[in-house]
Amino acid sequence: MTTTPIREPGCELCDLAALRPVYADSKLSVIIVDDANYPGFCRVIWRDHVREMSDLSREDRLLLNEAVHEVELAVREVMKPTKVNVASLGNVVPHLHWHVIPRYTDDAHFPAPVWAAAVRQTEEPVLAARRALLPDLADAISKRFARRMNQG
Repeated sequence: MTTTPIREPGCELCDLAALRPVYADSKLSVIIVDDANYPGFCRVIWRDHVREMSDLSREDRLLLNEAVHEVELAVREVMKPTKVNVASLGNVVPHLHWHVIPRYTDDAHFPAPVWAAAVRQTEEPVLAARRALLPDLADAISKRFARRMNQG
C-alpha cells in the first residue's frame, strides 16, 4: 500500500526529495546535490519527515541502509573517489537523510570533513571532469534501484 509521505512545510529536504530526485519511491528519494566543489555528492532522504533512524521500523531501517549502500556503490563505480564519506547528521535540518560524498586527496577539505575549513582549492579542470560524470552517476543510481525493485 502506498501512502502519502508526511511532509513538513518549509523543510528543504522535504522539498528536494519531491522536486529533484534521481530515484524516488514511497519511502525514500535519492538526489545528487548541486555542489560545484563536490560533484557526485548525493543524499538519500527518507520521505516521511522523521528525525532519527530509531523513528523507523526495523524493516524501514534495513531498506534505508540498503539504499545508502546502493548509492555508495554507484558513487564508487562512476566517480572513482579515493574515499567515500557516509554521514547522517541532521543538526541543521532535522529530517532523516544520509550524505554520500566522494572524497579525493585534492578536494578542498581532504582529509577533514567537507564541513571543516577548506585547506586548498581543487583545480577547475579537475572539478569540471568530475561534473561531467554526473549524468553517468544518475544513470548508475537509477539502474541500481531498478534492479533492486525487480529483485524485491
